[in-house]
Parts: sequence; C-alpha cells; structure tokens
Amino acid sequence: MTARRAAIGALVLVMLALLAWLYAVHWKPSESRYPRQGIDVSHHQGAIDWIAVAESDQVDFAYIKATEGGDHRDRRFPENWAGAGSAEISRGAYHFFTLCTPGDVQARNYIATVPKTPLMLPPVIDLEFGGNCEGRPSPDALVVELMIFIRAVEAHYGQQVILYLTREFDAGYAISTRVPRRLWLRGLVWEPKWGARPWTIWQASSFRSVAGIKGRVDWNVIRP
Repeated sequence: MTARRAAIGALVLVMLALLAWLYAVHWKPSESRYPRQGIDVSHHQGAIDWIAVAESDQVDFAYIKATEGGDHRDRRFPENWAGAGSAEISRGAYHFFTLCTPGDVQARNYIATVPKTPLMLPPVIDLEFGGNCEGRPSPDALVVELMIFIRAVEAHYGQQVILYLTREFDAGYAISTRVPRRLWLRGLVWEPKWGARPWTIWQASSFRSVAGIKGRVDWNVIRP
C-alpha cells in the first residue's frame, strides 16, 4: 500500500509539473493593460521563421542582439534583422555592454553593425553581470565609459538609448539613478518595482513559447 501511494503521489507531482510548465510557456501579462508585447532574441534561438512569428499575431515588436563588446557581432543578426523587417515586425537592436572594453570601441562596433533604418526602435544597451568580464570597474569609471558609448550611438541614430538592467547590476552600479535614460527592467512574472524611476519596457518572462521559434524566448511588454 505504501509503495502504491508513493507511486500515485509521484504521478500527481509529475502531472502538476506538466500543467505548470504548460501554463508558464503560454503566460503573458494582460494585453488590456499592456497592448504592445514582444520578444528579444539572439543566435541562441537558432533560425527563426519570422513570417510565422508575424502570423501568430502575438508579437508587436522584436529586439535583436547585434553586438557585444568591441568586436563581437551576433552571427544571426543580419538574418534576424532582415527577417523581422520583411515580416513587418517593429524592430530594434541591442548591444551587450562589456565591463572591460572602452565605450568608444563598443560604440564603433554597434554603429558598424546596425543599419540606420527608418522607424527602427531606439537602441538598447544590455547591462548585466551574467556572461560579462570578471574585472569590475569602479562605478565612476563605468559611467564614464557608458556615457561615451551613449553619446556616440545617440548622435548616430538620433534617438535616446534605453538601458536594459537586471536588479543585481543596478544594485552594484546604481545605473538607473546615475544615468538619466529610459529603463528596460527584468522581473520574471512579477512587475519590477526597484528602478530609480518607472520602467518603459518590462521583461516579464524568459520561457514563452512563440510560433516560428524553437524553444523558449524572452517576453516583454511596453508601458502604454
């Protein structure tokens, strides 16, 4: 009897886990509150069928990884940029800012990679510790290099950048306090309340399922 109960209990747990997973991959914030919702992607998503993404009628915009540091370019950026454009999905490009490369070098990499396109979304700077350099500059030194990057990119594209931040990075460098730009904050499921000012974009999920994309993808909403 004990073994049978254990087996039943294990089966129930498996079924509950499956239901939770099915709910998670389809969950998104309320469309009535946040009408504009979309994705951010990189080469990690593999080949994307952008026509299928557009036909799903779920994705209003896409941010696409373009560059990282001073010399790295996402290998799928050209095809993703062209694909999103062909599918008439509003598109923007983001740069992963590394802590060990001068801001002007990183800006040149981004500008050389991302075409200046009509109606493109504002450039985004991805600021997080995960996957970054082990060396940590002082807060003052980082802000100096970050502002060099920002001024160069804003002058080229004629738009103010948006800062993507994790809570850990902002706690370490107080970027939302020190750099007066719009914020894209990460807060899985729960709306982030920790920035120095209200977010413009909220990354609400990292495990959404979207037609045309294999595996999970980040899901975001824009504040109305």
